[in-house]
Amino acid sequence: MLDLTQWTLEQKIGQLFICGFQSLAPDEQITTLTGKYHVGGVVYFRRNIESVQQLAALSRDLQKLPRSHSDIPLFISIDQEGGMVARLDHDGISRIPGNMTLGAVDDLRLTYNVAKLAAEEMLALGINMNFAPCVDVNNNPSNPVIGVRSFGENPQKVAEHGVAATRGYQDQGVSATVKHFPGHGDTAVDTHLGLAVVPHDKERLRNIELLPFRRAIEAGADAIMTAHVIFPAFEPEEIPATLSHRVLTELLREEMNFEGVIVTDCLEMHAISKSCGVAEGAVRAIEAGADLILVSHTLTDQVAALEAVREAVLSGRISEDRINESLERVLELKAKRIAAAADAEVETNRLSVSVPLTPQAESEALLREAAERSVTLVHDSGNLPLSKDESTLVIWPELRHRTEVDEPSVHQYTLYNALQPYSNNISLSVIGTRPEEEEVLEVLKRSTDFEQIVVVTYTAEGEIPEGQSHLVNALIRMHGSKVVVVSTRNPYDLKSFKDVGTYICLYENRQFSLDAVAKVLMGKLTAKGKLPVSLNLDEVTK
Repeated sequence: MLDLTQWTLEQKIGQLFICGFQSLAPDEQITTLTGKYHVGGVVYFRRNIESVQQLAALSRDLQKLPRSHSDIPLFISIDQEGGMVARLDHDGISRIPGNMTLGAVDDLRLTYNVAKLAAEEMLALGINMNFAPCVDVNNNPSNPVIGVRSFGENPQKVAEHGVAATRGYQDQGVSATVKHFPGHGDTAVDTHLGLAVVPHDKERLRNIELLPFRRAIEAGADAIMTAHVIFPAFEPEEIPATLSHRVLTELLREEMNFEGVIVTDCLEMHAISKSCGVAEGAVRAIEAGADLILVSHTLTDQVAALEAVREAVLSGRISEDRINESLERVLELKAKRIAAAADAEVETNRLSVSVPLTPQAESEALLREAAERSVTLVHDSGNLPLSKDESTLVIWPELRHRTEVDEPSVHQYTLYNALQPYSNNISLSVIGTRPEEEEVLEVLKRSTDFEQIVVVTYTAEGEIPEGQSHLVNALIRMHGSKVVVVSTRNPYDLKSFKDVGTYICLYENRQFSLDAVAKVLMGKLTAKGKLPVSLNLDEVTK
């Protein structure tokens, strides 16, 4: 361990921050943060990524920034969960499936191999920390922010797949960050937008929400990310887990024996920024027991947080020993997962513009296997397989708005495209995911000219948008049990439909999944996926 007596207070505090910036190359924001403020980590968003060649060069150039004043390499982190939360969604990158797709397959070998593939590619791009896997147990159908980011509702299954993914990342040298502790699955509020509460008692929380985290700790997870969620059973004050000493230190450190790095979720999320504020939130998070403070976007917030922590130490509110505790954990993890300073130069020089990622044929076989084994047939009244000789209308929901959780730009490839190889009698109608009444009426009128109706639903935030459910129910009234519904994100969409003839679940609308469901629709593939969540079919709207 380095002699911390040689470090300035500013250097110590800087190592406890991971910050984002706005550009495709090192800009004034990140240069200031790593230079003047000694920030020890960066986080990538899609705004930082244009191509694999550009990203590899960016990682190389970022690792050079601290060299003028430090031999400590940077954490370079990213949210690469897969599926619908994927910052890396560019040519040359394997578009890995999301957690609920893997939960529907329920093959731990496959989950491990997908994480391993993702880690190999991240390392080739200079990324050494992934803010994944998400091990929240999604047992609230109205959850607006977790949903398909979860492996499912069974805590034991979530734990098993979380461990498999953690090992897949870390066996390749990428730090896994298990999230969102103590559990974000049973919430009905998006903490990007406000505060959520999980009201259950300690016994229930230990048996369900905490189980996947306990297993991940036992498996040696490098890091755990906090949730901006209130847990009254552990913290009687109305403060989120991120700011709670009882949750982060007494529960996670002492009771659950976690010795790794505790990372906050971004403090610019409204659950923190609109309550105590980003700067005060950074101080409180460190007081609570957090080691790494994530401030993803705005330079003024980032600087305010850094300076607030410094002032808290100078005033005696936070002891320098407390800062040293977190610094030692951070440096230990960097020594474990990132090449030592002498080797880091060699490592970053390896990142050439050629970027030797996984061979396409090898990765494509794995991704197609995951997609094809995930397709879940919930109910069929005899519509399958579709006839290639009958006219078929595919109704596709196009995402026309931004959600709080990033969406991959994959919507240009639709189920219509996936069905093209199997029939010449396919037509397409495109609506919005929040269709207006005029759109709905136009599609209903057009549908009368077709013998087979396949309507795709897409729900990004909790409950299915009213326009989509209205359209599906109107189609069922017009065409009866012949209507086929394919949900391409939220399996709970079924709860809004009365007497749907055929219902199939995908858990993402990416090309491999759409190709797989097209095969199922045309009788070329048997659906083998298992529902990772309960749909309570007896409660479907009547």
